[in-house]
Amino acid sequence: MGRSIESKREREKEMLSQMISFYCRRKHRCKGGLCAECDALKKYAFGRSDKCPFMETKTFCSNCKVHCYKAEMRNRIRDVMRFSGPRILMYHPYDALRHAFETYREKRRMKNEK
Repeated sequence: MGRSIESKREREKEMLSQMISFYCRRKHRCKGGLCAECDALKKYAFGRSDKCPFMETKTFCSNCKVHCYKAEMRNRIRDVMRFSGPRILMYHPYDALRHAFETYREKRRMKNEK
């Protein structure tokens, strides 16, 4: 496994961690850590990322053709992303902009492949 794949995996995990932490602080009013529900979601998402066979060809899970999350977890992560995505720009601007750019670029690439 190449270094670039591992760095993509780590960037994805870092973005997930930031978004879940932000969501937990704002929605569940947790201070100093994650609640049990958000911690379970984070562990689940990291586990899915670690086992992803498509890491070479995708940027983020939202751009993947195969959704390996269970329906309940997919809904929970979608809620986290919808809440945290627009707001995280104020707290982690570089990471948020890089995430938005990579997502846009990946969607354009997928559209051109069709």
